Amino acid sequence: MLGRLPDVCCCDMTADPSQLLESGLSVVFLGRAPDNYWCRIPGAAELSERCGWTLEEERNFTVLPLRLGNESSNGECKRLDIVWDASVSCTSPLAHYGNSSAGNLSLTTCHDNWVYTQPHSSIVSEYNLVCGNAWMLDLSQAILNLGFLAGAFTLGYAADRYGRILIYLLSCLGVGICGIIVAFAPNFTVFLIFRFLQGVFGKGTWMTCYVIVTEIIGSDQRIIGIVIQMFFTLGIMILPGIAYLIPTWQGIQLAISLPNFLFLLYYWVVPESPRWLLTRKKGEKALKIMHDIAKHNGKYLSPHYSEITISNEEVINPSFLDLVRTPQMRRNTLILMYAWFTSALTYQGLVMRLGIVGGNLYLDFFISGAVELPAALLILVTIDRIGRRLPFGISNIVAGIACLITAFLPEDIPWLKMTVATLGRLGITMAFEIVYLVNTELYPTTLRYVKSSQESFKFSLCFSQVPVSLWFSKTWFSPEFPS
Repeated sequence: MLGRLPDVCCCDMTADPSQLLESGLSVVFLGRAPDNYWCRIPGAAELSERCGWTLEEERNFTVLPLRLGNESSNGECKRLDIVWDASVSCTSPLAHYGNSSAGNLSLTTCHDNWVYTQPHSSIVSEYNLVCGNAWMLDLSQAILNLGFLAGAFTLGYAADRYGRILIYLLSCLGVGICGIIVAFAPNFTVFLIFRFLQGVFGKGTWMTCYVIVTEIIGSDQRIIGIVIQMFFTLGIMILPGIAYLIPTWQGIQLAISLPNFLFLLYYWVVPESPRWLLTRKKGEKALKIMHDIAKHNGKYLSPHYSEITISNEEVINPSFLDLVRTPQMRRNTLILMYAWFTSALTYQGLVMRLGIVGGNLYLDFFISGAVELPAALLILVTIDRIGRRLPFGISNIVAGIACLITAFLPEDIPWLKMTVATLGRLGITMAFEIVYLVNTELYPTTLRYVKSSQESFKFSLCFSQVPVSLWFSKTWFSPEFPS
């Protein structure tokens, strides 16, 4: 629209780590399963201290006899139903029970006495989200997604009423503060409460960033929305490196939360959207911003800009009913609702599945992120030449076929399964990014944020289903699941 300053603002705002939080992808590393843990026998801590055992020695005395005598138990969710006291031998603890072998001793379910070789590596080991508590990890992700739902409604509406920049800055502040509290939460309840709030503010940063960039740069350059997604992709590619270098989940959480405080400096860098100011009957402020941008770029504003006026009838508060008020608007809204839902479900499902399929999590996550770059490039090459609908349709078909094929490929050919799944990831990424682009093109400024909020609601509602679906797949298709 006006040259270099909008482009600088765009590059600044897209480099927002809270976008990783808003997508919920960080849970792949925050909630990764601990490598080595077991259920501690009551009295084992005191006995271990008296006997001078290392953790490995305690584990051998606790788990090895259990595995030898009870082949169905690995010592993670069940333990021997015994108590070790001061009379137990340091060299042969089970000798205290006479001639009974571990196979003849009864077992009991472990509830809250687990030992981890790396106790702070993830929220799973921090809050004992294993065995019978494993569903609580999926609950934490669902709570985050519920925060996205709340943020889509509350902060989306607030941004249309009170301004894009104000809500963006408040959201960045909220993400940073809540992120710190989440990292040092004393218990799982506090963790969930501020995880929810972080979801609320995370949604605010993502939606406001996207809308203000597309409004500042002008209608003829909204392809920059695809560039925003490319910055998001770079964040995905960097995230596994951060997780690899930082051994604790608190460190990872802080790494993606603290930078949000730096974005408060945008108050002095990024102007309010002139388009939004015009819709709120603030033409003088809009003209001042456009004059500043033109001056910064060594240009002059055309005289006809000074004639910008807006009637009182045009200054209306947007409503969700406006999205279905006319037949054309209803058609667009219903199509985009379905497109957002399917794209979000498939995209998030493919990403979240990386945490449960095994293999090298860091490498697989990096590759799955890297494949999004050619997806963005394909969109940039094709979208202005052949339109939006054809690439959108083809990318959805490719993603659907690839996902169906992946489901039936044998597990003993992991490279083929990963290749086909990656092709599906490329397809659904294209579809997802096109939906974002079209969403800003089909609606006027007064409804753009309302529509983004409404679509983000479906986006977040769909994301809420993903943890449940993955938990179901892990449980139902597990060999231990009763038939």
